[in-house]
Amino acid sequence: MGTWELSLLVLLACLVAAAPSTANFIRDAEITWGDGRAKIVDGGRGLSLSLDQFSGSGFQSKNEYLFGRFDMQLKLVPGNSAGTVTTFFLSSQGEGHDEIDFEFLGNSTGEPYTVHTNVYAQGKGDKEQQFKLWFDPTAAFHTYSIVWNPQRIIFLVDNSPIRVFNNHKASGVQFPTSQPMRVYCSLWNADDWATQGGRVKTDWAKAPFVANYRNFKIESCAAGTPCASHELDSNGRNRLRWVQQKHMVYNYCADATRFPLGTSIECKRSRF
Repeated sequence: MGTWELSLLVLLACLVAAAPSTANFIRDAEITWGDGRAKIVDGGRGLSLSLDQFSGSGFQSKNEYLFGRFDMQLKLVPGNSAGTVTTFFLSSQGEGHDEIDFEFLGNSTGEPYTVHTNVYAQGKGDKEQQFKLWFDPTAAFHTYSIVWNPQRIIFLVDNSPIRVFNNHKASGVQFPTSQPMRVYCSLWNADDWATQGGRVKTDWAKAPFVANYRNFKIESCAAGTPCASHELDSNGRNRLRWVQQKHMVYNYCADATRFPLGTSIECKRSRF
Protein backbone atom coordinates (compact mmCIF):
# COMPACT_ATOMS: atom_id res chain seq x y z
CA MET A 1 0.00 0.00 0.00
CA GLY A 2 1.39 3.41 -1.00
CA THR A 3 1.82 6.35 1.35
CA TRP A 4 -1.01 8.33 -0.25
CA GLU A 5 -3.37 5.35 0.03
CA LEU A 6 -2.54 4.94 3.72
CA SER A 7 -3.07 8.66 4.29
CA LEU A 8 -6.45 8.44 2.55
CA LEU A 9 -7.51 5.53 4.75
CA VAL A 10 -6.51 7.44 7.90
CA LEU A 11 -8.47 10.48 6.71
CA LEU A 12 -11.55 8.40 5.94
CA ALA A 13 -11.36 6.72 9.35
CA CYS A 14 -11.24 10.10 11.06
CA LEU A 15 -14.20 11.37 9.03
CA VAL A 16 -16.27 8.31 9.89
CA ALA A 17 -15.34 8.60 13.58
CA ALA A 18 -16.21 12.29 13.58
CA ALA A 19 -19.66 11.83 12.03
CA PRO A 20 -22.39 12.24 14.66
CA SER A 21 -24.34 9.05 15.32
CA THR A 22 -28.02 9.40 16.12
CA ALA A 23 -28.84 6.91 18.84
CA ASN A 24 -31.97 4.82 18.95
CA PHE A 25 -33.31 4.35 22.46
CA ILE A 26 -34.26 0.74 21.78
CA ARG A 27 -30.82 -0.13 20.44
CA ASP A 28 -28.57 2.16 22.48
CA ALA A 29 -30.25 2.72 25.87
CA GLU A 30 -31.73 0.65 28.65
CA ILE A 31 -34.34 1.64 31.20
CA THR A 32 -32.78 1.04 34.59
CA TRP A 33 -35.47 1.98 37.10
CA GLY A 34 -38.99 3.27 37.50
CA ASP A 35 -41.17 0.14 37.29
CA GLY A 36 -42.86 1.09 34.02
CA ARG A 37 -42.65 4.86 34.45
CA ALA A 38 -40.08 5.16 31.65
CA LYS A 39 -41.38 4.51 28.14
CA ILE A 40 -39.64 4.33 24.78
CA VAL A 41 -41.82 5.94 22.09
CA ASP A 42 -41.85 6.63 18.33
CA GLY A 43 -40.05 3.43 17.45
CA GLY A 44 -37.05 4.28 19.60
CA ARG A 45 -36.71 7.92 18.56
CA GLY A 46 -38.02 9.24 21.87
CA LEU A 47 -38.27 8.34 25.54
CA SER A 48 -40.47 9.71 28.31
CA LEU A 49 -39.77 9.64 32.05
CA SER A 50 -42.41 10.11 34.72
CA LEU A 51 -42.43 10.79 38.44
CA ASP A 52 -45.17 10.24 41.02
CA GLN A 53 -45.21 10.08 44.81
CA PHE A 54 -43.99 6.48 44.75
CA SER A 55 -41.04 6.64 42.32
CA GLY A 56 -39.21 8.46 39.58
CA SER A 57 -37.55 6.78 36.59
CA GLY A 58 -34.35 6.70 34.60
CA PHE A 59 -32.30 5.18 31.81
CA GLN A 60 -28.67 4.87 30.75
CA SER A 61 -26.69 4.25 27.59
CA LYS A 62 -25.67 0.66 26.93
CA ASN A 63 -22.16 1.75 25.95
CA GLU A 64 -19.42 3.69 27.73
CA TYR A 65 -17.51 6.51 26.06
CA LEU A 66 -14.10 8.08 26.61
CA PHE A 67 -14.53 11.63 25.27
CA GLY A 68 -17.22 12.76 22.88
CA ARG A 69 -19.93 15.25 22.10
CA PHE A 70 -23.30 14.24 23.52
CA ASP A 71 -26.48 15.99 22.37
CA MET A 72 -29.91 15.39 23.87
CA GLN A 73 -33.17 17.17 23.12
CA LEU A 74 -35.38 17.61 26.19
CA LYS A 75 -38.80 19.03 26.89
CA LEU A 76 -38.98 19.56 30.62
CA VAL A 77 -41.84 19.06 33.09
CA PRO A 78 -44.44 21.80 32.46
CA GLY A 79 -46.46 23.81 34.98
CA ASN A 80 -45.66 23.51 38.66
CA SER A 81 -42.48 21.42 38.59
CA ALA A 82 -41.23 22.49 42.03
CA GLY A 83 -39.22 19.82 43.81
CA THR A 84 -38.48 17.81 40.66
CA VAL A 85 -35.08 17.28 39.07
CA THR A 86 -34.64 16.22 35.45
CA THR A 87 -31.12 15.10 34.55
CA PHE A 88 -28.79 14.46 31.61
CA PHE A 89 -25.26 13.57 32.66
CA LEU A 90 -22.19 11.42 32.11
CA SER A 91 -20.72 9.27 34.85
CA SER A 92 -18.24 6.49 35.46
CA GLN A 93 -18.75 4.01 38.29
CA GLY A 94 -17.05 3.12 41.54
CA GLU A 95 -14.99 4.96 44.09
CA GLY A 96 -13.22 7.99 42.65
CA HIS A 97 -15.74 8.30 39.83
CA ASP A 98 -15.87 11.05 37.20
CA GLU A 99 -19.09 12.88 36.32
CA ILE A 100 -20.30 15.75 34.12
CA ASP A 101 -23.77 17.04 35.07
CA PHE A 102 -26.72 18.82 33.56
CA GLU A 103 -29.53 18.99 36.15
CA PHE A 104 -32.74 20.93 35.63
CA LEU A 105 -34.29 22.10 38.88
CA GLY A 106 -38.05 22.59 38.70
CA ASN A 107 -39.91 25.61 40.01
CA SER A 108 -43.36 26.97 40.71
CA THR A 109 -45.58 27.79 37.75
CA GLY A 110 -44.34 30.90 35.97
CA GLU A 111 -40.89 30.83 37.51
CA PRO A 112 -37.86 29.89 35.35
CA TYR A 113 -36.05 26.59 35.61
CA THR A 114 -32.56 26.56 37.12
CA VAL A 115 -29.90 24.72 35.13
CA HIS A 116 -27.39 23.20 37.54
CA THR A 117 -23.98 22.12 36.16
CA ASN A 118 -21.14 20.35 37.94
CA VAL A 119 -17.93 18.45 37.17
CA TYR A 120 -16.54 15.60 39.27
CA ALA A 121 -13.06 14.15 38.86
CA GLN A 122 -11.74 11.29 40.98
CA GLY A 123 -14.85 11.53 43.15
CA LYS A 124 -14.53 15.23 43.96
CA GLY A 125 -17.03 17.81 42.71
CA ASP A 126 -17.84 21.21 44.25
CA LYS A 127 -17.61 22.89 40.83
CA GLU A 128 -21.21 24.09 40.55
CA GLN A 129 -22.47 26.82 38.27
CA GLN A 130 -26.18 27.58 37.87
CA PHE A 131 -28.13 29.47 35.23
CA LYS A 132 -31.68 30.64 34.54
CA LEU A 133 -32.80 29.75 31.03
CA TRP A 134 -33.80 32.60 28.72
CA PHE A 135 -36.72 30.64 27.23
CA ASP A 136 -39.50 28.32 28.39
CA PRO A 137 -37.92 24.82 28.31
CA THR A 138 -41.33 23.17 28.72
CA ALA A 139 -42.99 24.60 25.59
CA ALA A 140 -40.80 22.80 23.04
CA PHE A 141 -37.75 20.58 22.73
CA HIS A 142 -34.34 22.22 23.16
CA THR A 143 -30.90 20.73 22.66
CA TYR A 144 -28.50 20.34 25.59
CA SER A 145 -24.93 19.30 24.79
CA ILE A 146 -21.78 18.19 26.57
CA VAL A 147 -18.48 18.38 24.70
CA TRP A 148 -15.79 16.43 26.54
CA ASN A 149 -12.29 16.19 25.15
CA PRO A 150 -8.84 16.01 26.78
CA GLN A 151 -8.51 19.82 26.86
CA ARG A 152 -11.90 20.99 28.13
CA ILE A 153 -15.55 20.38 28.88
CA ILE A 154 -18.11 22.67 27.23
CA PHE A 155 -21.78 22.85 28.26
CA LEU A 156 -24.10 24.14 25.52
CA VAL A 157 -27.79 25.01 25.24
CA ASP A 158 -29.14 25.12 21.68
CA ASN A 159 -25.48 25.22 20.60
CA SER A 160 -24.78 28.32 22.70
CA PRO A 161 -22.00 27.76 25.26
CA ILE A 162 -22.98 28.46 28.85
CA ARG A 163 -19.88 27.10 30.58
CA VAL A 164 -16.31 25.96 29.84
CA PHE A 165 -14.28 23.89 32.30
CA ASN A 166 -10.68 23.66 31.13
CA ASN A 167 -8.12 20.98 31.96
CA HIS A 168 -5.77 22.44 34.59
CA LYS A 169 -4.43 19.07 35.68
CA ALA A 170 -0.87 20.39 35.30
CA SER A 171 -1.69 22.85 38.09
CA GLY A 172 -3.08 20.15 40.37
CA VAL A 173 -6.77 20.42 39.45
CA GLN A 174 -8.30 17.02 38.73
CA PHE A 175 -9.91 16.58 35.30
CA PRO A 176 -11.71 13.52 33.88
CA THR A 177 -9.38 11.98 31.30
CA SER A 178 -9.11 8.25 31.91
CA GLN A 179 -12.45 6.75 32.98
CA PRO A 180 -15.05 5.92 30.31
CA MET A 181 -18.52 7.17 31.18
CA ARG A 182 -22.09 6.21 30.34
CA VAL A 183 -24.90 8.64 29.61
CA TYR A 184 -27.55 8.75 32.35
CA CYS A 185 -30.93 10.49 32.43
CA SER A 186 -33.50 10.55 35.19
CA LEU A 187 -36.51 12.31 36.69
CA TRP A 188 -36.76 12.23 40.48
CA ASN A 189 -38.00 14.05 43.55
CA ALA A 190 -35.54 16.28 45.41
CA ASP A 191 -37.84 18.68 47.21
CA ASP A 192 -35.51 18.77 50.19
CA TRP A 193 -33.15 21.03 48.19
CA ALA A 194 -34.08 21.49 44.52
CA THR A 195 -36.44 24.48 44.60
CA GLN A 196 -35.47 27.59 46.56
CA GLY A 197 -33.24 25.53 48.82
CA GLY A 198 -36.06 23.13 49.70
CA ARG A 199 -38.52 25.81 50.81
CA VAL A 200 -40.97 24.90 48.02
CA LYS A 201 -42.12 21.28 48.10
CA THR A 202 -43.43 18.98 45.40
CA ASP A 203 -47.19 19.26 44.87
CA TRP A 204 -48.15 15.62 44.37
CA ALA A 205 -51.64 16.65 43.25
CA LYS A 206 -49.94 17.63 39.97
CA ALA A 207 -48.42 14.15 39.48
CA PRO A 208 -47.49 12.39 37.33
CA PHE A 209 -44.73 14.74 36.21
CA VAL A 210 -43.37 13.91 32.74
CA ALA A 211 -40.16 14.88 30.92
CA ASN A 212 -39.48 13.93 27.30
CA TYR A 213 -36.20 13.07 25.57
CA ARG A 214 -35.41 12.65 21.86
CA ASN A 215 -32.67 12.96 19.19
CA PHE A 216 -29.81 11.63 21.29
CA LYS A 217 -26.59 12.04 19.27
CA ILE A 218 -23.03 10.97 19.96
CA GLU A 219 -19.95 12.34 18.17
CA SER A 220 -16.51 10.87 18.72
CA CYS A 221 -13.75 13.03 20.18
CA ALA A 222 -11.06 10.50 19.26
CA ALA A 223 -7.64 11.81 18.27
CA GLY A 224 -7.73 13.36 14.81
CA THR A 225 -11.41 14.36 14.91
CA PRO A 226 -12.58 17.99 15.03
CA CYS A 227 -14.16 17.36 18.42
CA ALA A 228 -10.80 16.31 19.90
CA SER A 229 -9.60 19.92 19.90
CA HIS A 230 -12.95 21.74 19.97
CA GLU A 231 -12.72 25.22 21.50
CA LEU A 232 -14.78 28.39 21.31
CA ASP A 233 -14.36 30.83 18.46
CA SER A 234 -14.90 34.58 18.94
CA ASN A 235 -18.66 34.28 18.47
CA GLY A 236 -18.77 31.47 21.01
CA ARG A 237 -16.77 33.48 23.53
CA ASN A 238 -19.09 36.47 23.08
CA ARG A 239 -22.13 34.26 23.57
CA LEU A 240 -20.59 32.70 26.68
CA ARG A 241 -19.95 36.17 28.14
CA TRP A 242 -23.58 37.13 27.50
CA VAL A 243 -24.95 34.00 29.18
CA GLN A 244 -22.67 34.31 32.20
CA GLN A 245 -23.31 38.04 32.65
CA LYS A 246 -27.09 37.89 32.15
CA HIS A 247 -28.18 34.42 33.24
CA MET A 248 -25.71 32.96 35.72
CA VAL A 249 -27.19 32.85 39.23
CA TYR A 250 -24.51 30.88 41.08
CA ASN A 251 -20.76 30.42 40.59
CA TYR A 252 -18.68 28.41 43.05
CA CYS A 253 -15.70 30.59 42.13
CA ALA A 254 -17.45 33.60 43.72
CA ASP A 255 -18.69 31.86 46.87
CA ALA A 256 -16.42 33.16 49.63
CA THR A 257 -18.80 31.93 52.34
CA ARG A 258 -18.55 28.36 51.18
CA PHE A 259 -14.85 28.55 50.42
CA PRO A 260 -13.39 30.95 53.03
CA LEU A 261 -9.84 29.78 52.35
CA GLY A 262 -10.14 30.61 48.66
CA THR A 263 -11.46 28.85 45.62
CA SER A 264 -9.66 26.37 43.41
CA ILE A 265 -6.85 27.29 41.02
CA GLU A 266 -9.00 27.14 37.87
CA CYS A 267 -11.10 30.04 39.18
CA LYS A 268 -8.10 32.33 38.71
CA ARG A 269 -7.55 31.22 35.10
CA SER A 270 -9.38 32.12 31.92
CA ARG A 271 -12.91 30.71 31.82
CA PHE A 272 -12.59 30.17 28.06
